[in-house]
Amino acid sequence: MSGFHPVRLSDEQRMDWLRLIRTENVGPRTFRMLINQFGGAKRAIERLPDLARRGGRALNVISREEAAKEISAAGKLGVKYIGLGEIEYPALLRETEDAPPLLAVRGDIEALAKPAIAMVGSRNASMAGTRLAGTLARELGEAGFVVVSGLARGIDSASHRASLSNGTIAVLAGGHDKPYPPEHESLLQDLLAKGAAVSEMPLGWEPRARDFPRRNRIIAGIAMGVVVVEAAERSGSLITARMALEANREVFAVPGSPADPRASGTNQLLRRGATLVTSATDVIEVLAPMLDKPPVMRETETLKISAAEAEPPLSDDALRTRLQDLLGPSPVSVDDLLRETNAPAGAMQMALLELELAGRLERHGGGMVSLL
Repeated sequence: MSGFHPVRLSDEQRMDWLRLIRTENVGPRTFRMLINQFGGAKRAIERLPDLARRGGRALNVISREEAAKEISAAGKLGVKYIGLGEIEYPALLRETEDAPPLLAVRGDIEALAKPAIAMVGSRNASMAGTRLAGTLARELGEAGFVVVSGLARGIDSASHRASLSNGTIAVLAGGHDKPYPPEHESLLQDLLAKGAAVSEMPLGWEPRARDFPRRNRIIAGIAMGVVVVEAAERSGSLITARMALEANREVFAVPGSPADPRASGTNQLLRRGATLVTSATDVIEVLAPMLDKPPVMRETETLKISAAEAEPPLSDDALRTRLQDLLGPSPVSVDDLLRETNAPAGAMQMALLELELAGRLERHGGGMVSLL
């Protein structure tokens, strides 16, 4: 591991980063690979159409005018774009392999630097559940933690409201101008005074069902741990808990009655080893010893900012065809593909990039890929 060395994006670089991440088929992992492969976003953007064409389809990159329009509209709302690698970017989120390259942030940016604990749970929470969530959130805030949640009904909103005086972070599934649910617009405005709202989505983006798990990974990534208050067996809260475990975070759960389906998920988490929570002290005792251990950015996550001189290797048509024969819907590791094909690592990465930009490849955690 190496120490974290913060960077500062210029306005030009920030616009290039926005153009790159807003391009179809470019997700956080692909963004990182592109910017490191080509030594910067500007050069990657120049190469995108050719790369996608080699993969089998045309690809349009958003124009500078479109990016400038989004940045201008965001500025009118008080939204700033913080890049992965900049000092204001949440430190723990920066560690995750699918961290958003750009976070759109509104409110008190300093809230992102404080130790955070996520609180999630049922949207149709019980009165007892919302009261307990509020008590936990308030006491955790008084202990110095910023409470992170998703602005949803039920446990999320109860946690945010109880944390207003100490600071809370709302992670949005849509754009900053499209909070969900809409009736929580006033809550969102209230929390901006001592807290913040963050999103990776463009302005005007109405959240879809698939956007909520994406939001949940940010909730889990920002926080030191996740407290699940009430959750059914199949719920977004359990997805957040799973993502927290994958990111090496602590998972806490409040026990509930076996007769209440809203407690079946939390009780399941407890059976699987989550820390039982009946008061804020249970959370604080686990997290307090970690406060003096700052996160370290992994070497593989370092992003190049300036354009590199060396030209990346071109892929081979035969290799790309071979990969499509080897790949299927089940994820396999890139290392296994390298061993199977005996291809140079650089050529392999370019071939995978071309297939992904053409919408034919999906990346998964742990260096796994599959064919769409």
